[in-house]
Amino acid sequence: MTTAEEIIAHLRSLRNQRNIDGMRRFGIAPTGEQLGIAAPVLRAIAREHRRDHELALALWSSGIHEARGLATLVEDPRQVTRGQAERWVRDCDNWAATDALAFLLDRTPFAEEKAHAWSTRKAEFVKRAAFSIMAGMAVHRKELPDSVFLGFLPVIARESTDERNFVRKAVNWALRQIGKRNARLLGAAIAQGVKIQRLDSRAARWIAADALRELRSRR
Repeated sequence: MTTAEEIIAHLRSLRNQRNIDGMRRFGIAPTGEQLGIAAPVLRAIAREHRRDHELALALWSSGIHEARGLATLVEDPRQVTRGQAERWVRDCDNWAATDALAFLLDRTPFAEEKAHAWSTRKAEFVKRAAFSIMAGMAVHRKELPDSVFLGFLPVIARESTDERNFVRKAVNWALRQIGKRNARLLGAAIAQGVKIQRLDSRAARWIAADALRELRSRR
């Protein structure tokens, strides 16, 4: 059985400074160790270790950016606890780690609960996680009723005045993905976008203009 230590040693052997520099130019600048491994490489490694909860915990605890990304790919959403979700989201210090975690958590039974709860948090990446989860649920959770996503729209409007770049981009993303889910939600998202556009906020106007441009083109 491959251990976390063996996988981490392999990851370190793939370290690429040029990729690290490129990632940092796109705002992926974790405070911990960074190896510059491309996402397709991590996905290929993950295919050998699917649904391995203990491995995921060990990889995340390493603090290495790419090991944490790999942890989200090998983790079993059915075994993630609320406490684990809270610990992991507090560890996120860049948008890429946040979104990778969101794309794990959007498949948990408590995804909707966390999306609502974290949308009120002050920490930038915790708040981003809320809206990244909404976006991920809109894409991945085909079984959910429209009511779940209609319930997200007022939250999107409420938080659309947050000027922080990584928050406003996730709010915009959530609005667009909800609107692209089906015709009913498209109409609701456009209507909400129009309301957001009227708010006295530069962030809100940007979110609305960008989302409405895409959503109206789908009619």
